[in-house]
Amino acid sequence: MTNQILTRSFIDLRAWAKDATVTKGEGDPFPTARALLPLADGPISAGLIALPQGAGMVAAMSADEFVIVESGAVRIAQGDLDLTLVEGDSVVLRSGAAFTWTTDADSRLLFMRRTGGPAGDGSIIAVDANAPLTPSGAPLAELLVGPTPQCRNNSDWKSNDGEFMAGTWDSTPYHRRAMRYGHFEMMYLLDGSVTFVDEAGTEGTFSKGDIFLVEQGASCSWDSRVHVKKVYCIYRPA
Repeated sequence: MTNQILTRSFIDLRAWAKDATVTKGEGDPFPTARALLPLADGPISAGLIALPQGAGMVAAMSADEFVIVESGAVRIAQGDLDLTLVEGDSVVLRSGAAFTWTTDADSRLLFMRRTGGPAGDGSIIAVDANAPLTPSGAPLAELLVGPTPQCRNNSDWKSNDGEFMAGTWDSTPYHRRAMRYGHFEMMYLLDGSVTFVDEAGTEGTFSKGDIFLVEQGASCSWDSRVHVKKVYCIYRPA
């Protein structure tokens, strides 16, 4: 059955996850204990992973996946790589990745997954929220209300076809009129706040610590009146 959405918009993932119903399948909980957002059929899925206290092993990820800790903590190990991820930490799990995981208490992760992309190398890439940032492009001048912001970026990972990526970005304050998103973007705010208004007039403000998704096809404005810094995961088809 195809999921249909009347108005594509922004989604507060922490608020959605509170009431999400997790379906527990057979096998390791990491790929099977999940709740899915009702997104339109396509290469992108997103949702919640509910890990119980304990440990497990994933033999191989079947697709590239960005994962961020919503609550709790999880230890992920692969060969010499040993990562302890706490709330707000994120990684990219490449297709083919094999790893073990351990939790000291029930923990919840949010994910954005892309299927059908280039074959992965099985690696795990941590997103470094403290990496140095370099100047990047600003929003289109015709969409701006007020001065052009100064934006910076660091890309921790990008797929071989350039369509799926994760990293860190920051910007001085700016107000941008509504634009149609040609991409999916999951964001975790490290600093500041931003207000969105969609084409139905729904308004939402997100602040430091919030995790949210803007759907491909959404038409949203952006208004940040303070410095903003975020971790992002983007799927932008060519």
